[in-house]
Amino acid sequence: MKVFIVLSVLIALSKSQLISENDIEYQDSPVPIVLWHGMGDSCCNPISMGSIKKFLEQSVPGVYVHSLKIGNNVLENMENSFTMNVNDQVTMACNQISSDATLKGGYNAIGFSQGGQFLRAVAQRCPHPPMKNLVSFGGQHQGVYGFPRCPAESLKVCDYVRRILNEGAYTEWVQEHLVQAQYWQDPLDEETYRAKSLFLADINNEREPRNQTYKDNLSKLENMVLVMFSQDGMVQPKESEWFGFYKPGQAKELLKLQETDLYKEDWIGMKAIDQQGKLHLLETVGDHLQIDLNWFKKNIVDKFLV
Repeated sequence: MKVFIVLSVLIALSKSQLISENDIEYQDSPVPIVLWHGMGDSCCNPISMGSIKKFLEQSVPGVYVHSLKIGNNVLENMENSFTMNVNDQVTMACNQISSDATLKGGYNAIGFSQGGQFLRAVAQRCPHPPMKNLVSFGGQHQGVYGFPRCPAESLKVCDYVRRILNEGAYTEWVQEHLVQAQYWQDPLDEETYRAKSLFLADINNEREPRNQTYKDNLSKLENMVLVMFSQDGMVQPKESEWFGFYKPGQAKELLKLQETDLYKEDWIGMKAIDQQGKLHLLETVGDHLQIDLNWFKKNIVDKFLV
């Protein structure tokens, strides 16, 4: 009996030691990274997300990178970036993240273009495991109101095009089946936008009653890094990448984040994040998603990912 007790104690101590060593190894390893690609891209394209994944693995030795695949294969993943209900995409992303054991202790997130606001929705809706730092490259956080590569503020034909797009943007079928319509914001008709927008009006907490959970969850971020491209011709207006947007009732004058009701009334916690010094508005030279890797390493990787 004494021998059995001694063996039991030794085994228990051995297991305890193993757990302790594993915990130390886990704590010392880099925080894992989750990526979400933009429109028309996929998780594993070797010249886009595949290249970014490789760059991060080289820049942060030992880091685990999970590039989200929304679909059963790469082709479906790309198609879904155009046609799949965004709320369903976010749910799928949350399930992938929560079922990945490597992410259980928390992770950093990097979104590219629409992947930026999609990952923000993950932070607001799915706090477990916790998202630590959110980096958004060219994300349309206040949506878009304009056709890509067509500056409506300076060309009448572009303004005409976006008015035509408005005619169908908030119909039920278009909202369900066109991803970009789900973050189309019409400053000339805010009432319809807030009533019909399936995705953006919800995650920006623009409807009453406000969802306090969205605000609480987003406020848990350690840092929110919003990167705007100085010569972005894809996103109209590009200031949406910093939560700026057109002043209500017109489509020329722009408001900065701090001038919007979303900030002043703190609908999703942006004011709190800013006042706590956790909001970082960065600008990089170039067109949409033209990312200089040296800039990326110096301003993002070295400051927020290591």
